Amino acid sequence: MAKIFNTTAACIPEEHYMVNIDRRLEDIKALVDQNKYFTINRARQYGKTTTLKALAKYLREEYYVVSMDFQKFDALKFENGNIFSVSFLTTFLRLFQTNRSALTDGVRKAIDDLKECMILQGSYFGMKELFEGLSDICSESEKPVVLIIDEVDSAANNQVFLDFLAQLRAYYIDRRERAAFWSVILAGVYDIKNLRYKIRPEDEHKVNSPWNIAADFEIDMSLSKEGIAGMLLEYEADYHTGMDVEKMAEEIYQYTSGYPFLVSRLCQLMDEKVSRQEEAGSKAAAWTKEGFLMAVNMLLAEKNTLFESLIGKLDIYPSLNAIIKDILFAGRPVACNPDLAELDLAAMFGFIKNQKGLVEVANRIFETRLYNLYLSAEELRNQDICRRSTADKSQFITDGHLNMRRILEKFAEHFHELYGNREDTFKEEEGRTYFLLYLRPIINGTGNYYIEARTRNMTRTDLIVDYHGEQYVVEMKIWHGNEYNNRGERQLIGYLDDYGLKKGYMISFNFNKKKEVGVKELVIGDKVLIEAVI
Repeated sequence: MAKIFNTTAACIPEEHYMVNIDRRLEDIKALVDQNKYFTINRARQYGKTTTLKALAKYLREEYYVVSMDFQKFDALKFENGNIFSVSFLTTFLRLFQTNRSALTDGVRKAIDDLKECMILQGSYFGMKELFEGLSDICSESEKPVVLIIDEVDSAANNQVFLDFLAQLRAYYIDRRERAAFWSVILAGVYDIKNLRYKIRPEDEHKVNSPWNIAADFEIDMSLSKEGIAGMLLEYEADYHTGMDVEKMAEEIYQYTSGYPFLVSRLCQLMDEKVSRQEEAGSKAAAWTKEGFLMAVNMLLAEKNTLFESLIGKLDIYPSLNAIIKDILFAGRPVACNPDLAELDLAAMFGFIKNQKGLVEVANRIFETRLYNLYLSAEELRNQDICRRSTADKSQFITDGHLNMRRILEKFAEHFHELYGNREDTFKEEEGRTYFLLYLRPIINGTGNYYIEARTRNMTRTDLIVDYHGEQYVVEMKIWHGNEYNNRGERQLIGYLDDYGLKKGYMISFNFNKKKEVGVKELVIGDKVLIEAVI
């Protein structure tokens, strides 16, 4: 059976195209070898379950691995310590004995004694008895025992789970005196050390004894450009599309920053949907720059659980929503601060990243999706500029190419008409918002855009527009005099060199009453700059 790209549940190497994660497994095994207890907390659909399943196989030569999933424990199993202990033990023993050709006499006796204790104690069988029996099994086992629990935060909002963590902690501390699990790995979205975010305010007393023995887990679980290229080489060997593997891997990485679900989904869309579109019509056409951008558009337009989670968090945390909106539209720098709950949560959920001490949205896909969300709300409040754009749209596309100069000319005309008398009350960042509102209906469904993070600030922003495989760089800035403008021209020329382009565009929002409004063309060296003063 041919392999496919997978975006549901765990990936299986024999069935799915996957990035090689051997190096990641080596790094995690190093923590296990060091006798560490730790958590793997990453955002939704970040490859945790795939990694854990591969890790269990990777460790089995040297360890007995028991890998369970708390999502398979229904709420009743956490009703009290007795029910949980019995459920945990039956699951543990079933998994512990899986793939064992034989048990030593010592291990067999420890298991029998624990089962007998469970029967004799009846409803009094609890965590104390459970962990004493597990300690005996670990003591008699000929290999160290490693416990892996996936979806552990699905149980985090109850006292039974916290009691379980406390027992793990106690046995870890006393492991030199009494046998315990060699290593424990808990995986979920929430960091177990940050349980305060998962627990209801009225239950805050539950966090008095956190699982503070957990070692820091700093292993990068994003997918690298090299890893993506390796996966594409495997696909190319099967289908011979003629794609430029290195360039395609770079494109995918630039848009996703290696977020596993986004990487797989873009590949899946190119393979299964773009290749069947009339505009592409083949796998060869799908794995081109134009085909890739079609996949980006499809991804940005679809509803999926990852995006729903992203938007849902903004609804739950209004202050986080305000911070993200400020970053995107106002260019105001926000310092990373782990003590600020909203930023700590956003980082834990994978929506932002730390870039040299400042907050950035995690990847271009998330960023553009958020821009679209905010702009949709702005469209309701600023319908005049949107109507002008829709009415003008036919002027801007010629033989499938975008006429960016004409867009700037008409935008300047409409902006002056609609907002020309608002200089005294106009906020600087509003100009950028209005241009995005004007641009979006023109490229919607065919092109996309993103803001270059390196240039986003209160005075300058570079907008990159992709349309039918062609790129356009538009610098949007606030007018601060001729010298500043000249410096901006030089910066734009350097940026065009980065993109291998000969033509660039500038929009200067000038709030001086004596400004000279209009669009002009400058030739500087081998570059052409189209500048609009608005």
